Amino acid sequence: MPLDKPYLDIPGTTIFDADQARKGYHLNQFAKSLMDAGNRERFKADERAYLDEWDMTDDQKQAVIDRDFNRILELGGNIYFVAKVGACDGLSYVEIVSSMTENDAAGHQAMMLAGGRSPDGNRYLHEWEGRGEDEESDG
Repeated sequence: MPLDKPYLDIPGTTIFDADQARKGYHLNQFAKSLMDAGNRERFKADERAYLDEWDMTDDQKQAVIDRDFNRILELGGNIYFVAKVGACDGLSYVEIVSSMTENDAAGHQAMMLAGGRSPDGNRYLHEWEGRGEDEESDG
């Protein structure tokens, strides 16, 4: 019997739980390997060859190649390991995280320093069920 996971209904959020950890185990081990300078050099020299050394799905490998950080998280990535991928490109943590939002790095940093994103307009997934596509948001 599957566990009830009401927290999966948080808008715009991928929760890293035990299921995500299992799904992303090899993806995260790959990302963790980038903590070693020699591995970073091998990865940067031939990304696909290095990725093919890991027992990752094709979708996981493609998300890494595309630097689609939101997709990497959906496929089981842990943000703290996934940040190692962006760091290989010389990106700061703020640049990596802002690429997952509607803001550029400066805008994201300013928003976070001002207290974070407003929850206004956020909707839980269950609140969207049954809504027509042409209906206006009420918040």
